[in-house]
Amino acid sequence: MKTYLEPAEIMLLEQTCTNFRDRLLIRLLFRLGCRITEALSAIVEDVDFSQRTITIIHLKHRIKLLCPECSAKLGTSHIYCSKCGKRIENTNAQQFENRRRRVLPIDQGTLNILREYIDCGGPIVKNGKQLLFGINRHRAWQIVKQCAEKAGLPKLMNPETGKVHNISPHKLRDAFAVNAVKHDDSGDGLRLLQEHLGHQSFNTTAKYRKVAGEEHKAWYDRLWRQRDENPEV
Repeated sequence: MKTYLEPAEIMLLEQTCTNFRDRLLIRLLFRLGCRITEALSAIVEDVDFSQRTITIIHLKHRIKLLCPECSAKLGTSHIYCSKCGKRIENTNAQQFENRRRRVLPIDQGTLNILREYIDCGGPIVKNGKQLLFGINRHRAWQIVKQCAEKAGLPKLMNPETGKVHNISPHKLRDAFAVNAVKHDDSGDGLRLLQEHLGHQSFNTTAKYRKVAGEEHKAWYDRLWRQRDENPEV
């Protein structure tokens, strides 16, 4: 069973779209490899047509649990505070935002589609900002799933868990990453991919090298080539 989408299959997804907005959404998710939340929060002002870039903001809400007696940091499974030893009955929860910004290049073809979409009045004005899409996360997932079904694309298997899932926005991000690794799996290539995807940990990026399978297949071929060519070895 397939684990990721090929570029030709993404093109099929685009072709099944019934409106300009959905086509642009699918194209951006694949061509930029961005998260769905990043795409949905993008505004017109984030696009720099002269530099061929788009500014992406990744916002995460995190909860910090603190001991009510000594304010030591706690884990979700803590029964006793590791600092003061008090039994934890209630915790003080603090929510904070982790906002990260990165600037991504855009290929000229996608930039041309973006310009046409904006000129046609596609963006939605909300709270004084021109959102590129103006839809919620649930609707975005519906769009990708429905287009995949219309294109006749099969469900994909998660290579880590073995579970089978519908094609989702994140599968387009995965497809971008795997395509990038297949093109260049050198140390510099993986470093640039990590920066592009906005991964804090290199291990998160490195998993796509395994999914792409090129290194594994090359190793396996070398393992048996000599023996097959010379059975007496």
